[in-house]
Amino acid sequence: MSQIEVGAIIEGKVTGITKFGAFVSLGEGKTGMVHVSEVAQTYVENINDFLTVGQTVKVKVLNVGEDGKISLSIKRTQEKPKYVPRQPVPAPERPTGAEWTARRSEPQSFEDMMSRFKQTSDDKISGLKKKNNIDGRRSRKGTK
Repeated sequence: MSQIEVGAIIEGKVTGITKFGAFVSLGEGKTGMVHVSEVAQTYVENINDFLTVGQTVKVKVLNVGEDGKISLSIKRTQEKPKYVPRQPVPAPERPTGAEWTARRSEPQSFEDMMSRFKQTSDDKISGLKKKNNIDGRRSRKGTK
């Protein structure tokens, strides 16, 4: 195998492991790297949980750079796990005897909402006037 082609699946031997990936000897003095994200179908927190130095692995050639660097993948040689949808968890039953109604009363129409808004607004304005001692008349100091 003098030429390593992109897409080829090759057996190699793990020669080194780092935090970011593993180096795999492909024979004939060629070495490629498997990035940690290409090690397994699941999240890999610690690559040592998946690979050991000296282990023989199947790899897929992802890229051969102009500089001769070879990018490899282990997970792309494996069958993808079948998707199993999660089963919905049933909601717990509500206790009996409790009243389950909305806390706020819901207006029935636009007119009801407008009336409630006007009343609330008027109440707030009159509260502010009382607080600031303003009753709608201007007071003049020093005049009779």
